[in-house]
Amino acid sequence: MADWINEADLAAALKQGQIGGAALDVLSSEPPAPDNPLLADLPTLLLTPHIAWASRSGVENLVAGVMANIAAFIQGEPINVVS
Repeated sequence: MADWINEADLAAALKQGQIGGAALDVLSSEPPAPDNPLLADLPTLLLTPHIAWASRSGVENLVAGVMANIAAFIQGEPINVVS
């Protein structure tokens, strides 16, 4: 994420009202430094602990993909093979 968003600039834009809100699942470093500007009191910022994928549809897609991979492997036609 460090290449995509300047965290200090985002925090400043949120404080000044230039951006109405933001939601992030990843910060530039994990765990974030105590002085990370996004850890300040920013009521228009939503931070999640790397769980954005864990929606009902996300989990359903994950399970369906695993099942498809297992079925293909059993049939001798593995998919998503990395060599």
